[in-house]
Amino acid sequence: MVNSVISAKDLRVIRGKHEILHGLNFDVTEGSVVGLLGPSGSGKSTLMRSIVGVQRHVHGEINVLGEPAGSKSLRLKLGYVSQSPSVYEDLTVIQNLKYFASIMRVPRNDATRVLKVTGLESQARQLVSTLSGGQLNRTSLAIALLGKPALLVLDEPTVGLDPVLRADLWTLFRQLAAEGTTLLVSSHVMDEASRCDRLLLLRNGLILADETPAGLLKRTGATDPDDAFLRLIRNEPDFDEQTSDSKRVA
Repeated sequence: MVNSVISAKDLRVIRGKHEILHGLNFDVTEGSVVGLLGPSGSGKSTLMRSIVGVQRHVHGEINVLGEPAGSKSLRLKLGYVSQSPSVYEDLTVIQNLKYFASIMRVPRNDATRVLKVTGLESQARQLVSTLSGGQLNRTSLAIALLGKPALLVLDEPTVGLDPVLRADLWTLFRQLAAEGTTLLVSSHVMDEASRCDRLLLLRNGLILADETPAGLLKRTGATDPDDAFLRLIRNEPDFDEQTSDSKRVA
């Protein structure tokens, strides 16, 4: 039986008088690489924070690895990389890793393991402030991998990187998935869709599609993910005309 790693039912996020996420329903199965795609402002980061358990004013149901999102028991089972690197620039890569390992109460030698996994062994004693963009992203990812989490939630991990560095990171993501880690990866770069097992396409806080990459192209008759997304948008009613209780999931 395939286990559900993330399960959302009627998930809504409300800020003041505005509803940001509108009754989302979806499941993420174990061992998959799921792409959360959509333009800036579509609600991707809000959804990811809800999954991690740090988002306020969440309504409905969101469970992670069988527990309510944000449960203390999930701290070592879930790795999260936000858009802003959560590292100390005045420390070296290995010092950062050992510091976070001590906070998480995982063996200090786990820092050596994640250095190797992320290809940062040559930068181990380099100050974070001197790293390139790709190396900085890998350092944030290495910290998230401490303790061997079952789920990785990655918010725009390839933003600002050149095509070669993006390809290298995706190779790493696929390796992690092959070893049993489930990944939820957000992006606004639609050509990354083909690298995923499954896609959640988000726009204006609504899921427009929950499909495999091949299924999305077949459904829309498009030849590439960019065109498929545009065709989905053209088939949607204007968001301002939708009622506040919209609960549509494609």
